[in-house]
Amino acid sequence: MSETSLMAVNRYRMRNLAAQGRRGARQVLKLLGKTDQLLATILLGNNLVNAALTAMITAIAIRTFGNNDEVLAIATAVAASLLIVFAEIIPKVVGANRAEAAAMGTSYGLGPLVTIFRPLVAVINKLVSALLSAFRLKSVGGSREALTTDELRAAVLESSGFIPSQHRSILLNLFDLEDLTVDDVMVPRGNIEALDLEDDDSVLIEQITTSFHNKLLVCRGDFNQVEGILNVRRALSMIGKSEFSKERLVEMLVPAYFVPSGTKLFSQLKYFQDQKKHMALVVDEYGEIDGLVTLQDIVEELVGEFDGQNPKAIHRMQWQPDGTVSVDGVMLVRELNRQLGLSLPVDGPKTLNGLILEALQDIPESHVSLKIAGVPMEILQVQDRRIRRVLLQKPSSDLATNPSNQPVTVGSERGPDRDTE
Repeated sequence: MSETSLMAVNRYRMRNLAAQGRRGARQVLKLLGKTDQLLATILLGNNLVNAALTAMITAIAIRTFGNNDEVLAIATAVAASLLIVFAEIIPKVVGANRAEAAAMGTSYGLGPLVTIFRPLVAVINKLVSALLSAFRLKSVGGSREALTTDELRAAVLESSGFIPSQHRSILLNLFDLEDLTVDDVMVPRGNIEALDLEDDDSVLIEQITTSFHNKLLVCRGDFNQVEGILNVRRALSMIGKSEFSKERLVEMLVPAYFVPSGTKLFSQLKYFQDQKKHMALVVDEYGEIDGLVTLQDIVEELVGEFDGQNPKAIHRMQWQPDGTVSVDGVMLVRELNRQLGLSLPVDGPKTLNGLILEALQDIPESHVSLKIAGVPMEILQVQDRRIRRVLLQKPSSDLATNPSNQPVTVGSERGPDRDTE
């Protein structure tokens, strides 16, 4: 019973009880800290008692009923039955079903036994170590194995009765944070709202006064010619005092903060904390701007989207009654999966535009239809070599998923030569 309970007990539960002052829990942890001595003591005691019980029953049977084959067979059967039922099955079932209580209860008796048998156990362990070395095996002794990320994830998933679903979701998102990069959550370049200093003052004023954002990217002519980041509130104050000018606007700018594409999301969170920043521009290996990531984007990846003045929340996507939805081509694939309950692949291109271009290996025209990961979609608008609008169709429950994630073109305005797989 002690062996079964000690091997089945939850060590993390024991550590929690030990921290609360439970003496039995501390004794259990002490024994588990030297597993090789513990198991050797238990096995030594079990075998001594089993051998003694068998010899005693045989001796009593021979003295009482005589020394013959029938008596020895009956004595062996009685000894085996007693050992199997009362020394194996019953105590081990009790130890498995009441592991915590049994472990703490038996630990008081096992502690002194481990001390008493220590010399003999030491000799046995040296013999065992020599045999293990001969087979190129190594004894781990009392070393503790830390839980892996997958084991922690499984533990969280199985804790539905103890952890609220919202807390459990945050924990699971935290495990994913180390595998995600800024490319997975950034606002794609095509969706970044920016001020162009080459525009007229009236255009700039209208853009500032109607912006949803607290900060705006400011560039000059080309999108990659970044001048800095504008605090919208300060600019509104200047506009309210009728003191707006491009020169004053440039004076308000703060330098932009750049991060390379592929930066791990957890590392970026730490960078934001260290640099006291809330927004960064994501650039590729050539210095071209790929997108924009904010502290809020990372936090939302953990706890979910916030309400309020957030354009993403205002334009939250939903399936229409006919089972379709029209989306922007620069939408992040992860965002589509999250809001529409899809399973589009996320290990390749980050946007729907990139996913379709990778699948077709070509820049398509409008009204080309295809299917990716079981999701039928139709390209509604293509502009400047970029897919602007896509009509998604809700996949049916009986719709087979394309295992290779390759497109299946089912229609095109360019003629039957496009109807290929």
